[in-house]
Amino acid sequence: MTLLDAPKFDAARDHRRQVVLYSTAGLLFVLFVAWWLVAGRPVDWPWNWNNYLFGRSTVNNFLTDVEKNDLAAAYGIWIHDKNWQQHPDQNHTYPFARFQEDWSSTSPDNEYGAIKSHQIVLAGRYGNGLLVAALINGRKSKALNLDYDPRSHTLDFSPPGVELYLGP
Repeated sequence: MTLLDAPKFDAARDHRRQVVLYSTAGLLFVLFVAWWLVAGRPVDWPWNWNNYLFGRSTVNNFLTDVEKNDLAAAYGIWIHDKNWQQHPDQNHTYPFARFQEDWSSTSPDNEYGAIKSHQIVLAGRYGNGLLVAALINGRKSKALNLDYDPRSHTLDFSPPGVELYLGP
């Protein structure tokens, strides 16, 4: 076969190839936009979107357990260890007794009172972590800012003086 004996152009095959190519590109675009929406529409690079997704989910699960007054499960989420009761001596930096003082509904350190509802309103990167702001008990200001560490999947209080700006 020489160059002059090239096969005939197959219009149906070319049309199928274009349909598959454009359909694949469209599906990838739809999946990309869906991933961005599920992650909470972050204004960040796409490789950080999972941090937003997992951070918001972790804070939501934590606050839901605090609302149910299930502080043992909430502490497991806080330190990212469901079986923390099997080895309580490993968590000496923030022990469960101190956690109960901070998060129980009768605690004098808890400025929100009994936590009955929450709404996650904003998430933003700070250093290597993710700050998540949640409005507690229907408040419109003074959000609770929690720091999510994407590497260890643990929660912590936001650094002193650092909070997300929610607007006027």
